[in-house]
Amino acid sequence: MAAGTLAYADKRAGIMALLGFSAGIPILLIFSSLSLWLREAGVDRSTVTMFSWAALGYSFKFIWAPLIDALPLPVLTRTLGRRRGWLLVAQLMIIGAILWMASVNPANGTQLFAMAVGAVWLGFSSATQDIVIDAYRIELADTQMQSVLSATYNAGYRIGMIVAGAGALFLAEYFGSVKDAYIYEAWRNTYWVMAAVMGVGVATTLMIREPAVNRAPPERPVGDYARLVLVFVCAVSVFVACFAGLGKLLPEVEGVLAGFLLEAITLVASLAAALGVGTALVHAGVVQKQVAVTTWVEPILDFFRRYGKSAFLLLLLIGLYRISDIVAGVISNVFYEDMGFSKSEIATAVKLYGVIMVIIGGFVGGIVAQRFALCKR
Repeated sequence: MAAGTLAYADKRAGIMALLGFSAGIPILLIFSSLSLWLREAGVDRSTVTMFSWAALGYSFKFIWAPLIDALPLPVLTRTLGRRRGWLLVAQLMIIGAILWMASVNPANGTQLFAMAVGAVWLGFSSATQDIVIDAYRIELADTQMQSVLSATYNAGYRIGMIVAGAGALFLAEYFGSVKDAYIYEAWRNTYWVMAAVMGVGVATTLMIREPAVNRAPPERPVGDYARLVLVFVCAVSVFVACFAGLGKLLPEVEGVLAGFLLEAITLVASLAAALGVGTALVHAGVVQKQVAVTTWVEPILDFFRRYGKSAFLLLLLIGLYRISDIVAGVISNVFYEDMGFSKSEIATAVKLYGVIMVIIGGFVGGIVAQRFALCKR
């Protein structure tokens, strides 16, 4: 047990804590903090909950993760390395998205679309940062050390959530915005502060070293990479267009279950359309079939080959274990404020104490994983 505890003093554990902090900032700026801002600005609850779709990138980041792994960045890959280059780009995109959202006043109904664009931009950028951090963590240490790195990453992530959750609410109240006296400048200043806090992640990226790995991505002509990006952009555009179009064409239904089923059908149909367009572009020769298979198909097949029947259980675990957290996180702050609680009370009870217990649980889990053997494949 002592050896497992001492592993937390490793420099690499500290690096992952700082990167985790950077990863924990954006998510609540899309979910609970943004929900409270929108509600104070007079946006109705149904529209507030729709903004949770902005975080869809977290669920589907596996689609562009292979592209991030294969695509080199001009100048940055050569100067910083494959992981650090992409990490810096993702973090700068996050800062840009937060500043964009800060510039929008949702009380002006005509600006809600601009806020939605900023939220989607933030979700995509944050999911991209998560992809690169996960790859960096895996390459940074051997399997035995991964539980410690995951625990410290989780601790940093949750501390980032405290800052973006409790910290944002404290700041908005300090700057003067309350339920019955909405002040746009208070929330704008709060998001400015959150953008500045992301500087911790940027500084960490510039100071750490690139992991030493033996595997090198296959060298391809620049045109192959450009065509991969083109196929990805076309597929995403079709998904967005189908999702928005079907939402307008399909009739409105009453009842929670019927509404959920309708949204699920819309999502599946949009994904199928995007997949169909991507496949058609590959068959049309826009990108070489072997390049597309190597980038997108082989990593998925490798996952199923490696874990066999357990792969489905792992996917179920990954897909379901945070449902309660996500569902409650979107609207819970609005619910608490409607009950009469102030932002500082919500921040203290929910965003501070609750997250602290999660951090403690993460460290306990890391120590237990160090003590007992991990499942090996």
